[in-house]
Amino acid sequence: MATRSTIALEFADGTVQQVYCHWDGYLSNNGQILQEYYKDPFKLRDLIDLGDLSSLRPSIGEQHAFSRLDSPLSDEQYEELYGDMCTFYARDRGEIGTSAKKFKDFEDYKFNHQYEEYEYILRKDGFWYVCQYGKDYELLSAAIQRQVEEA
Repeated sequence: MATRSTIALEFADGTVQQVYCHWDGYLSNNGQILQEYYKDPFKLRDLIDLGDLSSLRPSIGEQHAFSRLDSPLSDEQYEELYGDMCTFYARDRGEIGTSAKKFKDFEDYKFNHQYEEYEYILRKDGFWYVCQYGKDYELLSAAIQRQVEEA
């Protein structure tokens, strides 16, 4: 079963763009990956420019077979070559209609964005925030730390 999430970037001019991610949206996966590998807003912009994702990984990567089933490679070969690369619906499966959603500012985003279990946004202050299950936004680092302490 999927744990869906969204990933958003607030640009310096205040506009926001958001993409959907189908798999592993929870804090200990997508939250950790975003916190560790996508702090740079320019790298995050490159990710968002590719549209909705099936899965988030540490590297944006390059075009590849959408899944191991679409490839002649063994599970091990596929994982070795593509395991650290994001998988995008448009780039890797050729789907249309998966572009980022755009909002005029953070308030517009809060009221009109795509709602999922986990909503991540890199704000223009340089910090990641998360909204879990429709609650208030909080610093992602604090949410991850609290989860570690509660485990």
